[in-house]
Amino acid sequence: MRKSSSRPSTRFLARSLARSLALSLLSAVLVASPVISAYAAGGDEPKPPPSDSSTKGKKKSNKSSSIDSLKFLAGYHVAYTTIYDRHDYAGAIEQLKALGQDDRADVANLIGYSYRKLGDYKLSQVWYERALKADPNHVRTWQYYGLWQLEQGNREQAEYHLQKIAQLAGTDSPEYRSLAAALESPPGTGLVY
Repeated sequence: MRKSSSRPSTRFLARSLARSLALSLLSAVLVASPVISAYAAGGDEPKPPPSDSSTKGKKKSNKSSSIDSLKFLAGYHVAYTTIYDRHDYAGAIEQLKALGQDDRADVANLIGYSYRKLGDYKLSQVWYERALKADPNHVRTWQYYGLWQLEQGNREQAEYHLQKIAQLAGTDSPEYRSLAAALESPPGTGLVY
């Protein structure tokens, strides 16, 4: 006769541990992902998603483990918050560079954005171009670089960026609407985006 034990079986414990681990990882991913706010027409600072819409349906090569990815997402989220909630652009640049992945379009674009907000247009341009070199279809970079062009008085180049966004994401995309609205403003109005 088998003796009944008050201790749960090893198999039951293993399954419970696996479920708990899976739920913990899912929770960590959800917490680490930036909250994407709704785009408000005419808003001067639309918040970018953690990955650009131009990569939908495409596989990205991921050379890092899932733990590294979670670490990257958490660091990206911190930098994102530093930029859009605290407007601490210098601090965000340090955080983004510390991720060690500034060859990623999302990261390079936010570094460029931060330099632009600090008024360093030369460095901003370098980082926007680096982002486009990493991903020539990175819609958010085309938008932000188009706004950079507009701030520099290069309306024709900003129009070119707008047309590129239309090709990549369509005219209903928030990136297109933001740059189009900026282009509709009269030149010299002193608007900074």
